[in-house]
Amino acid sequence: MRAKLGILLLASALCLPLPASAAPKNETPEAYTRWLEALKEEMIGRGISKKTIKKVYGENDYYHSDPEVVKIDRRQIEFVLTSTEYLNRVVNAKKTETAQKKYRELYPLFKDMEKKYGVPVNYLIAFWGMETNFGQNFGNYQVIDALTTLSYDKRRPKFFKEELYQALKIVDVWKIDHTKMEGSWAGAMGHFQFMPSTFNAYAVDYNGDGQIDIWHSFEDAIASAANYLSSIGWKAGEEWGMEVSLPWNFDYALSGRDTRLEVKKWRKMGVKTADNKKLNLPDAEKVSIIVPEGRKGKAYLVRENFRKIMNWNHSENYALAVGLLADYIRTGKKWQPVEQNPAVRLKTDDVLKVQSFINKLGWGKLDEDGQLGAKTRRAVKKVQAKARMPQDGYPDYQLLLKINRYNPNIGFAVPVPERKLHK
Repeated sequence: MRAKLGILLLASALCLPLPASAAPKNETPEAYTRWLEALKEEMIGRGISKKTIKKVYGENDYYHSDPEVVKIDRRQIEFVLTSTEYLNRVVNAKKTETAQKKYRELYPLFKDMEKKYGVPVNYLIAFWGMETNFGQNFGNYQVIDALTTLSYDKRRPKFFKEELYQALKIVDVWKIDHTKMEGSWAGAMGHFQFMPSTFNAYAVDYNGDGQIDIWHSFEDAIASAANYLSSIGWKAGEEWGMEVSLPWNFDYALSGRDTRLEVKKWRKMGVKTADNKKLNLPDAEKVSIIVPEGRKGKAYLVRENFRKIMNWNHSENYALAVGLLADYIRTGKKWQPVEQNPAVRLKTDDVLKVQSFINKLGWGKLDEDGQLGAKTRRAVKKVQAKARMPQDGYPDYQLLLKINRYNPNIGFAVPVPERKLHK
């Protein structure tokens, strides 16, 4: 699974350029060598056999002077494109048609599995399409190589070192040839792009051949995906959510996954379906309203299973894509592009500017990465409240204008010109 986490080249242990007197570009730096030796000892201390460490590393230190996986880790498209652009890119006519065809072929084979785990096959097909384009692209990176490189990088070393440990554990327990463990740049593997930790916790031998093979056995792969979703609390018989229409006076401070209200309360506020009908959901069910592109974009009501999709990939855009594709598969409807409102377009530099502004004033501690993630959106809501704007968490150009005019002495207030005295 992707480490969907919505952007410094690796050169030394401090992520700084090597001085001219340092080792040549094709030679492993001493700092890296020391780090790798300490890493091996740590893994052995955690229970990985010396035999596996020797087999996996041997004479290969996996050092790259200009690692591609590090560059990719800094430009994940879930957070760079607008929500609409992302959805139209990853859920298109071809993918929808293929998904519907695969569903017709596979549902008879896996309907019993659906009953066992309570996870509908249409959602599993949607995940499959999103992750590997229905098994067409597992990724061409060696998992141990990628995870070793990312463990040395300074952005998320703790996360990737843990996944490296889990990958070594797979080699240790299942005696898998590590050179055949191919996956994504982040170490995700097989038909459904399981991270090594997810494999160890949830992968199953569904076809009963004594091996768990999420690369070549689709039965094992899809059942493992179903087992994972079921284990984290997927609610059988419940959809992900729906597009909704909001009343003109909607309080956008209530938008976002942090706020969960009963359906009857949203209904009382005037929230309706996209075609202006009454919400046909249980009164007491607690749901959230999200506005991925702010008050000028589309609004969605999201239920508990939407949050389970986000356990798979921590991007609202990704979860929306899975939900929408699953709907197309279930209904058999022809694909229609999501309409784009040009007013919601933002540049990465705009987000960077907002993040820098928030940090300088001490209103938050944000990574200045130009990514509009959950933490940044929460901080933007606070700024919008101070600026007396609708709190949708989306930094539009109106907010940018106010930031440009911000005065530390009076805040966002408009300066009052001095009154001229007439003689």
